[in-house]
Amino acid sequence: MALEPFLHGIIEATRDQVCCYKPNLAFFEALGMHGQRALREVLKVLQPDVPVLVDAKRGDTPDTMRAYARAIFEELGADAVTLNPYMGGDSVTPFFDYADRGVFILCKTSNPGAGELQDLLVDGEPLFLHVVRHAVRWNRRATLGLVVGATYPSDVAAVRQLAPDAPILLPGVGAQAGDLERSVHAALDRHGGGALVNASRSVLYASRGSDWQLAARAEAERLRLAINAARTSAATAPR
Repeated sequence: MALEPFLHGIIEATRDQVCCYKPNLAFFEALGMHGQRALREVLKVLQPDVPVLVDAKRGDTPDTMRAYARAIFEELGADAVTLNPYMGGDSVTPFFDYADRGVFILCKTSNPGAGELQDLLVDGEPLFLHVVRHAVRWNRRATLGLVVGATYPSDVAAVRQLAPDAPILLPGVGAQAGDLERSVHAALDRHGGGALVNASRSVLYASRGSDWQLAARAEAERLRLAINAARTSAATAPR
């Protein structure tokens, strides 16, 4: 099936089950101009009351990041973005300058090799927690979000302690077999929200047959119910 009809079908099947869409730029860029056109067509059909978080993981010098910020926030019209903080505060400032947009800083990613660098101890504390402390300082306009893999629930809890009010994006649920319940429990803020659970392949490829739309909807609904069940159990759990 062609890319655009497939993605439009996924959106149609899931539009009442999701709180956000997160297109990953790499998969569109890999298809050249066709992918770029497809991304823009997909963005046109998304409902205006559901935000778009562009998964770009950009990280570069300040001048380059200003261009990336214009491309993602102005040209694409995204509501939020993921960024790699490795180059420091001045590299992410161009994105934080957009007061009405979300900036999700990578802290502890969901992949198996995440700990090779992110768990390195600096002054007795894992590097990813230093990233959280810096990100909180960089945030001047209440737009900060943090990315912590659901594959590491205890690290989600550690991040939430340092950033009690920032929304946490939880990748790694579904195909990567992250622990949804423990991660949601750890990520919830004092209001019982603040956790944004990401599922991609498990929904997109729930079926390879003619029932692909029905299967995608069923998987999205299953996940939504599981997330809400985790929120409920967290609210009633002893403190």
